Amino acid sequence: MAQEGLQERGPRQEGPGAPLRADAARNRERVLEVARARLAAGDDSLQLNAIAKLAGVGVGTVYRHFPTRHALLEALVAERFALLVEQARAAAARDDPADGVRLLLRHTLGMIAVDPGLAAVLESADRGGEPTAALKADLDRAVARLLDRAVAAGVVRPDVRADDIRHLVCGVQHALRTGGEDPRRVELYLDVLFGGLRPTA
Repeated sequence: MAQEGLQERGPRQEGPGAPLRADAARNRERVLEVARARLAAGDDSLQLNAIAKLAGVGVGTVYRHFPTRHALLEALVAERFALLVEQARAAAARDDPADGVRLLLRHTLGMIAVDPGLAAVLESADRGGEPTAALKADLDRAVARLLDRAVAAGVVRPDVRADDIRHLVCGVQHALRTGGEDPRRVELYLDVLFGGLRPTA
């Protein structure tokens, strides 16, 4: 199909939460589908011009929906990010805060292992667009609640913050990836990470 046939026609509705027209929604989903396939194939460059060509849409169409590579990345990981927030809340609600911390570390590591884009968003210093900023805030609040309980129970050192947890788990995943992602190392690395979170003598 020619690119011109997939251009979005007419003015796009503006404003947060404004519904997309049917053709615009189809184009957006097609771009996400292609970008997701490129990530799965190991290409994390997410070059918007190349994705537009593969999706069969105009470059302007891609940039209208995703003005930057990071905006596209955020859209790709939104569903998994929301699930991570729910898992963090569940971990914070566990009776044993030490179990909650271990559960959160394991869940987070497992999710970013299969979705490198999620790791990129989690470790980014940029709060991101409005939906991503809200998810990061929700995640940090849940993790902070868990850490407060863990500190009170004497199982986590008091100077660890919620964003530290995000960065540390991403660091562990990087170590696993560069080491060939040997599944036998996962528990070892988690033990090392959890041990480092414990209060010093």
